[in-house]
Amino acid sequence: MDTTLQVRPTKRRYVTLFMIFITVVICYVDRANLAVASSHIQQEFGISKTQMGYIFSAFAWTYTACQIPGGWFLDRFGSRMTYFIAIFGWSVVTLLQGFAGGLASLIGLRAVTGMFEAPAFPTNNRMVTSWFPEQERASAVGFYTSGQFVGLAFLTPLLIWIQEMLSWHWVFIITGGIGIIWSLLWFCVYQSPRKSKGVNAEELEHIRAGGGMVDGDAPADKKSRTPLTSADWKLVFNRKLVGVYLGQFAVASTLWFFLTWFPNYLTQEKHIAALTAGFMTTVPFLAAFFGVLLSGMVADKLVRKGKSIGFARKLPIICGLLLSTCIMGANYTNDPMWVMILMALAFFGNGFASITWSLVSSLAPVRLIGLTGGVFNLAGGLGGITVPLVVGYLAQDYGFAPSLTYISVVALLGALSYIFLVGEVKRVGDC
Repeated sequence: MDTTLQVRPTKRRYVTLFMIFITVVICYVDRANLAVASSHIQQEFGISKTQMGYIFSAFAWTYTACQIPGGWFLDRFGSRMTYFIAIFGWSVVTLLQGFAGGLASLIGLRAVTGMFEAPAFPTNNRMVTSWFPEQERASAVGFYTSGQFVGLAFLTPLLIWIQEMLSWHWVFIITGGIGIIWSLLWFCVYQSPRKSKGVNAEELEHIRAGGGMVDGDAPADKKSRTPLTSADWKLVFNRKLVGVYLGQFAVASTLWFFLTWFPNYLTQEKHIAALTAGFMTTVPFLAAFFGVLLSGMVADKLVRKGKSIGFARKLPIICGLLLSTCIMGANYTNDPMWVMILMALAFFGNGFASITWSLVSSLAPVRLIGLTGGVFNLAGGLGGITVPLVVGYLAQDYGFAPSLTYISVVALLGALSYIFLVGEVKRVGDC
């Protein structure tokens, strides 16, 4: 009789996933706290909609510019050190925004915040690629991405309450202080898979056998830190990846409308009271939260049923982008209920399309995952630059209706990019 006991794999990867989720919540609250405070800031400093568009956009200038350097840094120094520096840096600068004195200081501080947040999602992608096998990865991406929506859904009303009870300054002081504490906890707890306590050999083998890169999250050794070549850049800008980059620009464009102008849209365009608008912002963010969770589950279920990775991952993204075009419907009603329903449908679609990082994990060249993630997030950052400015300029003279049309058209173009450019999902460099 064989008395050998089979050792079950540990579940340490889910602790890592929860840590990423918390970080994403903090990350997005620190991006969106300006939207909460924007009306009060405009009144206090006499800032116009066009000028406010520049403040909103300032974050994305440096966020976009630092994507490739951030990916390069990540590939060389690993997730633990990269994320500690990033979280601590953006949290300190967020806290300082509570003491801003006007237009110039707000633009400068938001720009520095964007610089420190630049490596965030490439780091998330690297960790999930290292900790999760292929068949679990879309759900993992969906779970941590949901943090950007659930945090805002539940915390935006809280931030509005803090602002009304205290002042807009405390919105930044409190959110920045929480991030500083979390950065220290992150550095003390997180390690790459092989160095992590609580992970056994069976879990590492489960990850490795399923296509996870268990050694992919450690800092690169000095011998492997070679300069980038023209061949590397050709791989990073392969047609398949370019299609994903264009799609990410579309996904980010809808997202950044909700992160920046949405509260102002409700109060200034639809003339909804501030506290009512605070409640109404919760509904679309919750819809997006359920959208991204459902997207990951649907994608992984399709893989388990034998569908190709490409079909399983692209179907939710394309459907979500097409659904995001519903945002334009709000141009044809002033009924708060219908406005909320249309915005919730559009943002549900944005959430449903937000597992785009799972395709980066499957397409990126293995040794260039950080750089590829940086370029991918650069494309999203361009959406963060353009949308606040486009909406600000259009709203100043024409109201918000043309802005919603712009966002709808970009979402449609993003869906077409996934349909016609991405094609078969296969790791670039193995083709």
